[in-house]
Amino acid sequence: MSNLIAVVGASGSGKSTSLRTLNAEETFVINVASKPLPFKGWRTKYSLWNKDNPNGNFVNTSDVATISKILGYIDSKRQEIKNVVIEDAQYLMGFEAMDRAKEKGFEKFTDIAQKFYSILKASINMRDDLNVIVTCHSENIGTADDPSFKIKTLGKMIDNTITVEGLFTYVLFTDVTRDADNKTTYSFITHSDGTTTAKSPLGCFEEDHIPNDLQYVIEKINEFDN
Repeated sequence: MSNLIAVVGASGSGKSTSLRTLNAEETFVINVASKPLPFKGWRTKYSLWNKDNPNGNFVNTSDVATISKILGYIDSKRQEIKNVVIEDAQYLMGFEAMDRAKEKGFEKFTDIAQKFYSILKASINMRDDLNVIVTCHSENIGTADDPSFKIKTLGKMIDNTITVEGLFTYVLFTDVTRDADNKTTYSFITHSDGTTTAKSPLGCFEEDHIPNDLQYVIEKINEFDN
């Protein structure tokens, strides 16, 4: 059973940038939105995986069936890979919803939820030495004065089918702060203060805020597991 880790936050809050510290030789990125990674030198670290480059560690796809096959391939054939990143995972739901926008009936939302669930379930069932990192947007289902942030879905038709956070062992929310000198600090929230669904096992992270650094997160999780 792998470690399933969600990194959740608004656009521009540091989700994708936190990948910069991961050891690329041990990491495979499934890029759902097909966007360039937002840090310098990523193209030298990640090469496109295809039939001509079976040792590649980066692929652009939002097709659920293809992603399922890739996860199975990594699980059985790529023992050197220790971290799998499903980048911009909420678009697995969003893209299909737009493609099926003219389709009537509510069954399509259950179908979309089931497909998203199947990817998370396949990720959980991968080998024990794997960390599967799922980055996704947040949404506020509260108010501006009384916020309540969660993983963004397509709304109640999805949320009534599955509670996405319940499938993750770790849910880290991004946080952006500025000091008196207007210096920006990016970090992860590890425990809920009532305004987010952030969570982590008792004793893994002592601090409520940790560096925006996924390699640090992986090292702390490995320490905790061992």
